[in-house]
Amino acid sequence: MRANRLLSILILLQSRGRLTADVLAAEFEVSVRTIYRDIDELSAAGVPVYADRGPGGGYQLLDGYRTRLTGLTSGEAETLLLVGLPGAAADLGLAEPAAMARLKLLAAVPAAHGDGAARIGDRFHLDPLDWYRRATPPPHLPAIAQAVWSERRIAICYESWSATVQRTLDPLGLVLKAGSWYLAARAERGIRTYRIAKVQTLEVLAERFVYPSGFDLAAHWRNETKRFETVLQRAKATLRVSSTALERLDRLGADIVDAVLQAAPDAEGWRQATAPIESLDHAAGLLLGFGDEIEVLEPPALRRRLAELSGTVVALYRDAGFETTGRSA
Repeated sequence: MRANRLLSILILLQSRGRLTADVLAAEFEVSVRTIYRDIDELSAAGVPVYADRGPGGGYQLLDGYRTRLTGLTSGEAETLLLVGLPGAAADLGLAEPAAMARLKLLAAVPAAHGDGAARIGDRFHLDPLDWYRRATPPPHLPAIAQAVWSERRIAICYESWSATVQRTLDPLGLVLKAGSWYLAARAERGIRTYRIAKVQTLEVLAERFVYPSGFDLAAHWRNETKRFETVLQRAKATLRVSSTALERLDRLGADIVDAVLQAAPDAEGWRQATAPIESLDHAAGLLLGFGDEIEVLEPPALRRRLAELSGTVVALYRDAGFETTGRSA
């Protein structure tokens, strides 16, 4: 355990530069006195680590020193290979560099552990697409990704939900969500999220931008997801759900699934729960596919909308002479 901590301290000093004993102690959840002993042990082993005292001081390595203790264990290599997404790399135009990185990573593993790390690609495959979806990366994705890497402004023609608009953006980061790519970008009115498939035209500008200090892409995406779901879920519905509908309930979304599963079933296995919905038409379209396995108790407007849709379907198929073309004989 201590040997691992010593190696970790060495790599941290090499990658981050000067660090105080307090920072190192917090990083490894040990006492400052333990860090003092670890630094002494590194020095005794010949590592050129020295301390600057006073405000702004700390431990650092002698300029130019680089450790060669970078061999990966089998577990470390397996973890790195497991988190890789070949499909995402291909979408971004990085399939070849990703393949080369994998080969180099395997080459860095000690020979005794190489076989175990190599098996990761044979035993695990990550597929971010939902069922019945095709892998169709947006045509502008590689160019937008390059603009993100190089901090270059872009000008886009974007098809929003209400209109087609022109925007000049500072591209800050990319997110892959359920098979769809999204761009977090700074616009005139703040940081916004754009679905890349909706970008109709793209121009990467020569002008560079300064990346905003402290921007956290993961935190931004969490906040955007929460805001988006809150905006969409503008109403609630009370549902009575049969036991036979449970296995297909995920089609209605996590909020409805959670509410229904938390409800206790009655003697016949039916559960009653109230959950948020997007709109009457959206909810009715989803619920219609469950037939009589789900009954809407509230609101009355949703019951009426389901009755209207059901009547339309009945009228469509009422004629006994219905042909395969969908027209009456």
